[in-house]
Amino acid sequence: MASTPKKNTTGKSAPGPTIVADKEDVVAPRAVFVLSQTSRDDAAPAAEEKESRSAESAPFLATSLPVAEIQQSVRAALEKGVIESRAAFAKAKTSVDEAASAIEVSFTAAKEGVIAINSKAFAALRANAETNFDYLMASFEAKSLSDLVALQSDYARKQVESMTAQAKEFGVLAQRTLTDTVEPIKEQVAKSFKIAI
Repeated sequence: MASTPKKNTTGKSAPGPTIVADKEDVVAPRAVFVLSQTSRDDAAPAAEEKESRSAESAPFLATSLPVAEIQQSVRAALEKGVIESRAAFAKAKTSVDEAASAIEVSFTAAKEGVIAINSKAFAALRANAETNFDYLMASFEAKSLSDLVALQSDYARKQVESMTAQAKEFGVLAQRTLTDTVEPIKEQVAKSFKIAI
């Protein structure tokens, strides 16, 4: 501010800035008056503008109802989706738990079957070893070649009969083990596909 301010002694508003005593603040009453005059002049158009805004916002109010309905329908669809997802998860969890228990039953049956086959194999091995020792003892006690030939043919016949019986027993055990092992898994797979469909 290039001009020096003058002190107001008349008490009337001066057109220029006024210095307040003991303060260096510059007050511009005319500017305040102009602003207040401007705000009064703008008041009428502002009221008209407010009315036009309320008229313009009427479609927004009218469309806010469908927006609320859309939000509600979206919310309902999401809630329904969450409920269906939880139900599907529960079904899947149940199916997986049942499959795991079926596999456990299957492995238990396989383990028991293998133990039975192994015990049968050891029993057959012991029986064959005893038969071989009996044959050797009898062959040392043979007094003639004809007795040894008769002993050999009798031993061979008994070995064939024994191996045939043992093969049948192993076949039955293997079949039973296989059935006991596969059946729980087969039932669970059928049940899972039935639930899935």
